Amino acid sequence: MKKIIPLEEGDYYLTPEGYRCFTAQYLLKRGYCCESGCRHCPYGFNQKTNYHK
Repeated sequence: MKKIIPLEEGDYYLTPEGYRCFTAQYLLKRGYCCESGCRHCPYGFNQKTNYHK
């Protein structure tokens, strides 16, 4: 079962289209890379090559 991480200020922002975009701050708190090509991935995942920096 995945751990629930409460959202705090700075964990996300709303895009002009109205979507939540998680920041590197939140992704680091989550503790792992989901390999979905997140815009602010702090783990360096490249979705085109399926490779972490």
